[in-house]
Amino acid sequence: MRIAIASDHAAVDLKAELREYLIELGHEVADLGPETADRVDYPDYGYKLASVVADGTVERAVALCGSGIGISIAVNRHPALRCALVSEPLSAALAREHNDANAIAMGARLTGIDMAKACLDAFLSTEFGGGRHAGRVDKLSHPQIAELTQESAA
Repeated sequence: MRIAIASDHAAVDLKAELREYLIELGHEVADLGPETADRVDYPDYGYKLASVVADGTVERAVALCGSGIGISIAVNRHPALRCALVSEPLSAALAREHNDANAIAMGARLTGIDMAKACLDAFLSTEFGGGRHAGRVDKLSHPQIAELTQESAA
């Protein structure tokens, strides 16, 4: 699988470890930076990550910052992205199964390497469940569908 990974300065070490782990698992990894712990702005890397998922360059993405919150917000600004902030494997699996998440975010200050690997494993091995979830997921990228549904129900 083609996977992009990006972080801010607070998560550069976790990013490096997860990049190597993904490569060991046989994935093709695009490291979008940064390469050093010099201060950077997480939105810049979140937007960059979102663009390569949206244009099909990669299939999935991993976003990292100190808490995972800021970069997940940045990634989710793109309508084609569904980035879930996860802290354990169950939330990572449910993000895929129920929400067809194409990206996950984690906080380097909150999530240790073993837990981060377990989250990655769950995220990458879980398929989207489809069914009743499909229409809901479609509304995430197309808010006008939700508006039409609400209007017809009124």
